[in-house]
Amino acid sequence: MMAQQKQPSRKDLLNAMVNQRVAVVEIKEVTMPAGQAAPRHLHPCPVVGYVVSGNVLFQVEGEESRILKEGDAFFEPKDKTILHFDNASKEKPLIFVAFYLKETNEENIRLLNGEH
Repeated sequence: MMAQQKQPSRKDLLNAMVNQRVAVVEIKEVTMPAGQAAPRHLHPCPVVGYVVSGNVLFQVEGEESRILKEGDAFFEPKDKTILHFDNASKEKPLIFVAFYLKETNEENIRLLNGEH
């Protein structure tokens, strides 16, 4: 039988430099169907988040793409194009929690479908 843990444990998931005043935090749980790809977009505020279940193909413009798995955290910088935030599974939904760090009443997302 395992010994019972007597103290809380902490695991570092993410350190992100957020260079702005945060007055409002909006928290959203998002579910994406199997195989769904997000359109190119940006956020007018920084976004930090956590993958609850599934896998994400994630790429911020100027960075390498990578796969985020259940338990991974992510950072989407303010006003940077997100090239990929795609459900990497063709069989399972993706669930993640996003924290929108707002100065005032910025919109959460701006789609960039017409840009190349």
